[in-house]
Amino acid sequence: MVGFKPTDVPPTAAVKFIGAGTAACIADLFTFPLDTAKVRLQIQGETKMPVGTKAAQYKGVFGTISTMVKTEGPRSLYNGLVAGLQRQMSFASVRIGLYDSVKQFYTKGSEHVGIGSRLLAGCTTGAMAVAIAQPTDVVKVRFQAQVNVSSSRRYKGTMDAYKTIAREEGMRGLWKGTAPNITRNAIVNCTELVTYDLIKDALLKSNLMSDTLPCHFTSAFGAGFCTTVIASPVDVVKTRYMNSAKGQYQSALKCALSMLRKEGPKAFYKGFMPSFLRLGSWNVVMFVTYEQLKRAMMSARTSWEAPV
Repeated sequence: MVGFKPTDVPPTAAVKFIGAGTAACIADLFTFPLDTAKVRLQIQGETKMPVGTKAAQYKGVFGTISTMVKTEGPRSLYNGLVAGLQRQMSFASVRIGLYDSVKQFYTKGSEHVGIGSRLLAGCTTGAMAVAIAQPTDVVKVRFQAQVNVSSSRRYKGTMDAYKTIAREEGMRGLWKGTAPNITRNAIVNCTELVTYDLIKDALLKSNLMSDTLPCHFTSAFGAGFCTTVIASPVDVVKTRYMNSAKGQYQSALKCALSMLRKEGPKAFYKGFMPSFLRLGSWNVVMFVTYEQLKRAMMSARTSWEAPV
């Protein structure tokens, strides 16, 4: 059997909460350059460069990464990593770690869990997570969009970004884009967690796989693809709106309409390939790590509580 064996004791809510945040941070460390490339492609055609500075033209996932390394250095791929890790610890812990608990709350402990209860649980934890972690997402996106040229840097560091946004745009600036982000994460959370849940259940019930690493890998990859297809349009609008200067767009809807008018429907799928590569690989690393961490922590807890 691959990885840690399933324990007889189901993981507690605390174990899931800590495990989800930790697994998400590990996944971010591996996939952050893809996320940065996605943001750069999503805002391309919108960002205004300082006078005398020529905007870099990004083409494709690896072309974007290559251009960034050449023009800004390898470290640019990890712009906003600190905020990204802060986001995952506060965001993934809630939306993923509390998903099973909220699902059980809606089903009142019933063993039969319908698709409606799964979707409702995904929407609930997704919205809760955004409400808590939105400022970290705003700062992460702005750092990823920030070109590493001294004349175009908006912030000196992560804490400076929080302080500057609060000072210049008010506390509302730190929660900028909350509505599209809640929409995006309701979609992402439902698609990601529910699809993972359903694929995993189907594989186990049909006896095609056992509850081990290959099953977790397959379920996570399928969840990543489905999530990218459904969530990409909202994700692009969210990124554009979060990164926009004060007063550039009156609302997320105005941002979407402006994109449609100026750049056409294809603009809503800008950065699709890095989104898929990032979400697919992120889901695989996160869910596989999450499942193993849950088992490792419960095995350790069982060992500690076992009589000597």
